Amino acid sequence: MINNLQQLTEEKIFTRQNIRQQIEKWKAEGQKIVFTNGVFDLLHIGHISYLLKTASFGNKLIIGLNADSSVKRLKGDKRPINTESSRAILLAAMFFTDAIIIFDEDTPLNLIKDVLPDVLVKGADYKIGDIVGGKEVQENGGEVRVVDFVSGYSSTNLIQKISGK
Repeated sequence: MINNLQQLTEEKIFTRQNIRQQIEKWKAEGQKIVFTNGVFDLLHIGHISYLLKTASFGNKLIIGLNADSSVKRLKGDKRPINTESSRAILLAAMFFTDAIIIFDEDTPLNLIKDVLPDVLVKGADYKIGDIVGGKEVQENGGEVRVVDFVSGYSSTNLIQKISGK
């Protein structure tokens, strides 16, 4: 059982270099690898619902987490609210999360090519044909799925509510 932050970090937060070995181990054990990605800035019920459903598509859930530098480029200088380290630890603390990988590119394409999951999942605001990395996953025999969001929940909405906008 994981009982401290250092152990949580060591057991669930991977570099791109060391995740490959872990994936090979899981695949040798017959585990089905599921991958999703996102910013996950202010964790809320919508994130939890999405991640629980995503995890249900396989045995091991890997989350690609946008680095702070990536978030700033994508969402502006005031984001993220929480650092990549804090966001990674929060996600790693979830029982259904098996691995977190922080990436600094604007899209997860290269990370998806590294992981080559059995299942790639994004929110239902995406069309399957438009999902970054979907083609590569399907060409490798994997599948691409979308999951509905819980209506009304987003980090952006929370930030606006807190700031009184």
